[in-house]
Amino acid sequence: MSWNDLRKGRCSQSQGEYFITFKTEGNRTYFQDFKLACLFCQQIEVNEINHQCTWLAWVLMPDHFHGLVRLDSKTDLSAVIGSLKGRSAKILNHSRNSKGRIWQTRFYDRALRSEDDRKNIARYIVANPLRKKLVSSVRNYPYWDSVYL
Repeated sequence: MSWNDLRKGRCSQSQGEYFITFKTEGNRTYFQDFKLACLFCQQIEVNEINHQCTWLAWVLMPDHFHGLVRLDSKTDLSAVIGSLKGRSAKILNHSRNSKGRIWQTRFYDRALRSEDDRKNIARYIVANPLRKKLVSSVRNYPYWDSVYL
């Protein structure tokens, strides 16, 4: 099954909640750089304001991003993610004085069901730096947030 076939089934629901993952182009570790990581993290709030969505939990890893987002209006999921990736790429490229892709073009999403435990999903997202052995405590990792924890 091709990527386009998978996208055909993607739909956005008002008040829908989605687990999201997207990776950097070539799995480059841009976000080992503190300045670049901070620039990206600032774009999350901008994304919430511009697209009337709420990032309920998220973590920025050196080469990818995980998040749990709620669409608060009739905003399209692809537009929310496209904007976050596009704006951040522009700002990161400007900061690096370079051009080129920062993010892979696709992203993974899974719509949450009513029975899904949001707190456990948020813990899974935020614990990613622990599983990757980047830190021994999530308190020592600066690039995450959650309304649940």
